[in-house]
Amino acid sequence: MVILISGQGSNMEAVVKACAAEQWPARVSAVISNRPQAPGLALARAHGIATAVVDHTRYAQRADFDHALAAAIDTHQPDWVVLAGFMRVLGAPFVRRYEGRLLNIHPSLLPAFPGLHTHRRALAAGCALAGATVHFVSAELDHGPIVLQSAVPVLAGDTEASLAARVLATEHDIYPQALRRLIHGQLRLQEGLVLATDQQPRWCWAGQEAA
Repeated sequence: MVILISGQGSNMEAVVKACAAEQWPARVSAVISNRPQAPGLALARAHGIATAVVDHTRYAQRADFDHALAAAIDTHQPDWVVLAGFMRVLGAPFVRRYEGRLLNIHPSLLPAFPGLHTHRRALAAGCALAGATVHFVSAELDHGPIVLQSAVPVLAGDTEASLAARVLATEHDIYPQALRRLIHGQLRLQEGLVLATDQQPRWCWAGQEAA
């Protein structure tokens, strides 16, 4: 796996820890960031993982950035490319290059609330449930076949910050779950849909295992 980050790297660290603790037949070979000062880079190095930076501000065109990022990824020949808080929109050619092995986690129950400010929008809409979605990346932003989802209740008095914290906690649960099941062949992409070959659900309530 190569993991792409832009910030704190908490989802990246959740994946790294689960991979080691559960002894997946896989490893995180590199963590790459588009931001040189991303705190997650130091976290990755503390786990003994190689890091690299492809600074998006050095590229006038998105296609040039995408090309440089792909070159950095391909150095490690990964089976999976994992977006973990990676805050750049990737072009269609990049997505096609890694089609079927490019994953993302989004802080909403897609297809609801793609894009930014998901928690603010969920509160404004009066949602009773919020949550997180692991999905394969497609050329359309925050779309693509859904792998795993986790729902959290929206509580009375919730603020954007309190809801975000609760959703982030469930992200840390379901991203490793999704990757573990994919790596073990228990989930597979077929004709644009994700199928569970282990007959286990692809959803869970926050804090409860989906497999």
